Amino acid sequence: MVDAGQFSLASRAIRGALAAAGIDENIRRDYQWQQERMRRIRSDFSLDQAQASERLAQQLPDLEAEDVTRWTASGDLESMVIDGERRYFRRGIGNLFLLNESARARRNKTTATPGSPLESAHPHHREVLEAVAESGNPSVLPRRFRITQHLSVDADSVPDGETLRAWIPYPQELMGQQEGIRFVSSQPGTHRIAPAGTAQRSVYLERAAEKGKPTEFSITYELTIFARHMAVDPTRVETVSITRELAPFIAERPPHIVFTRALRVFSQQVVGDETDPWRIAQKLYAAVDRIPWAGAREYSTISNLSDYTLHAGHGDCGQQTLLLMTLLRLNGIPARWQSGAMFSPGDYWNIHDWGWLYIAPYGWLPMDVTFGRLDSDDADVADFYLGGLDGYRIAFNSDYSRPLTPAKQHFRSDNVDSQRGEVEWRGGNLYYDQWNYDFEWHVLPDAGAPDQNTRSTSLHR
Repeated sequence: MVDAGQFSLASRAIRGALAAAGIDENIRRDYQWQQERMRRIRSDFSLDQAQASERLAQQLPDLEAEDVTRWTASGDLESMVIDGERRYFRRGIGNLFLLNESARARRNKTTATPGSPLESAHPHHREVLEAVAESGNPSVLPRRFRITQHLSVDADSVPDGETLRAWIPYPQELMGQQEGIRFVSSQPGTHRIAPAGTAQRSVYLERAAEKGKPTEFSITYELTIFARHMAVDPTRVETVSITRELAPFIAERPPHIVFTRALRVFSQQVVGDETDPWRIAQKLYAAVDRIPWAGAREYSTISNLSDYTLHAGHGDCGQQTLLLMTLLRLNGIPARWQSGAMFSPGDYWNIHDWGWLYIAPYGWLPMDVTFGRLDSDDADVADFYLGGLDGYRIAFNSDYSRPLTPAKQHFRSDNVDSQRGEVEWRGGNLYYDQWNYDFEWHVLPDAGAPDQNTRSTSLHR
């Protein structure tokens, strides 16, 4: 009912179920989660048709009602019918100009949020390839960074004196990718770092709220980040032997990795009769790369992220990665998740998701299908992100939808990823409209790289 937009029917059914005597506590929580999910979906689909048309008309002076109807029907202007009313995704206006060429051509302004400079061919990619060729080592160009992450809760989000509990993402210790993690400081000073190997690692902090003041949390740490690249010789590729350690990475993992009929059909269309694992991986990578990027609904509101991306015809980094992981696993190629923050040699940063695939005899290779094939005549540069990673990203998470340490008492704002942080108090979770986050980085001069201080403006909530 929720997925079909039948919120009133779902709410009545949930109220009836919750009123039943002796209801199991886990089932009660599941029903309560569906109530919260409907609230979040309404927040994402916050525009009625008149509001969506008004916002479109600001950028398309020649807009006609037929345009809205056509783009709604195609899905390029994302919408959902909730209790019989057509509602439009709050980021759908901007997404339209990413997804629809004719709308983009008619737009009266061309402003757009810039992406990472590393999403296009960049001197850093050639630098990595040359360093790997020279050294014979897949991990190269180590740079030591000092990172500060901030989380700021809006003033008066909770009553004066109440304790706010915050989780700020913290890096994994990964040999050859990011090493030498050293915690420097936190605000407040008392903190709890999740153990190494925690799949979604974070630093836990507490602070009492003060009336009229935002509540600030931050952590500072240092780490050494390597760029990586592994060139695959197709003639050496073998069929992987699935060991006990690899078995989980070819398995379904509901709700977001499920081998649905639609996914099987899509896979067959892409893969055909190909049996070589590397060629299959290349075909699937290219197919998902062709799915355009667009701003995403909150992950917690989507029942199956890989299926959503397949049918929506667009997706952001995590949605594209989960679709590719599911397709690879369906074809017997182990695939796993990684996510965190990306930044750049300039002043850009953002949260980001990518993955890894297993190709014998090479082992685990990185993949970033969102960056995808780069715009270069040099094939090695163009294909950099199937087997390579730049040296400007931090992995906080080695898997998705895993518990935080200590466990959260209330629903998470993001129950899939952990990149922005989480906040709660005894009265419940604090959602993204009640706090903000920021990220700073500094290249340490003794790391063999130029001294550089950079800070972005804060991202959207």
